[in-house]
Amino acid sequence: MCLKLIYIAFFAGIFSCFAQNDTLQNPYFKSYSDKVTISSYYLDTSNSFQIASDTQDPKIYVSLIPNRREQIGFNLNYKIIDISIAFAPKFLGANKGDSNSKHFNFNTRFYYKKWMQSFTFINQKGFYISDNNSTAQLPKMRTTKIGGSTSYVFNDKFSFKTLVSQNEWQTKSSGSFIPSFSFYYTNLDLNTPDSSPGDMYVFTLAPAYFYNFVISDRVLIGAGIALGAGLNDIDGDTSALYQADFNLKLAYNKDRFFGFASLNTVSFAQDDKVDPRLNDNIATVKLSVGYRFDPPKKVKEVYDKVNEKIGL
Repeated sequence: MCLKLIYIAFFAGIFSCFAQNDTLQNPYFKSYSDKVTISSYYLDTSNSFQIASDTQDPKIYVSLIPNRREQIGFNLNYKIIDISIAFAPKFLGANKGDSNSKHFNFNTRFYYKKWMQSFTFINQKGFYISDNNSTAQLPKMRTTKIGGSTSYVFNDKFSFKTLVSQNEWQTKSSGSFIPSFSFYYTNLDLNTPDSSPGDMYVFTLAPAYFYNFVISDRVLIGAGIALGAGLNDIDGDTSALYQADFNLKLAYNKDRFFGFASLNTVSFAQDDKVDPRLNDNIATVKLSVGYRFDPPKKVKEVYDKVNEKIGL
């Protein structure tokens, strides 16, 4: 746990140096950045892997799926701060394996004018291996993923925050081209006698298009798709990599209360010429309800003092 906190503090410190709240008013969306936004949510998310091999006929496809997927989480948002922490208790139906299976997920985002920087930390222990015919437990398998993406929003009329958080609300339908550069490091350890840990590095550039369709003052549908390519390095072996992302959100909003349902997938697939191939997928289904309120006076004073000193 200490190592997790070190990673979180280190990256949060770096990104916050570049974070800034854009206070410009825009008639196409409404900002709630001056409010404290808290929410609770149900989350079905996992970082799963697929091993594919062409050396045998028929081809072999094996999935490595974490035992713990369903989570209950909490989100806090104020000004440039956007933090989510989720846990995967065993009593939720999709969470398999014994009490040693674990899943810790930390996500945060920082904004600087039209730039957005995301950071992800995922630590998982306890997987099961599945093919077309059978499943088997890998209780000691562990993966750790650290990384994120840097995105640029071209259209000033589009609110990216509406799609990924609830501290803004799109009031008029609009879309934008949003290219992203992503970097992820993953350590995968099967923890079996005949295996050794593997290090994976992913670098991709993905053009994307997002659109928020405003149905009424209270309801909207947001969607986005990204297709990109890059490089994948596994223990020094480099190959081409393809990326496909999909985002969908149905949201209801009032100035105080809000709720939404969202689906997000990030998939990385190695080139077909690589054998065996190790594909990487992050999928999330999220249901959330939340509440906004004015920040406590002391919190606002502390934030303003920090803002004044370091110029956020």
